[in-house]
Amino acid sequence: MINHLGEGTPVTVRLTRTDGGRTRLEVSDPEAYAWLIQRRPGPDDETGRGLLLLDAVALCWGVERGPGGKTVSCELP
Repeated sequence: MINHLGEGTPVTVRLTRTDGGRTRLEVSDPEAYAWLIQRRPGPDDETGRGLLLLDAVALCWGVERGPGGKTVSCELP
């Protein structure tokens, strides 16, 4: 479940290979204004680490807002 969207919200996941041999992962959802916030969770918090993990393992990542929602994408080696 994606907590900031709520259970049952549809998401689309796309996995592609770039021309440079990187793996590109995109996750889209219909909530353009449910924006992502990078937090600093405490040691006992059960949520709030997703963007920290993404930032730690991805070569680059970003968020794009469009007419049908938003897409979070990253590229991995």
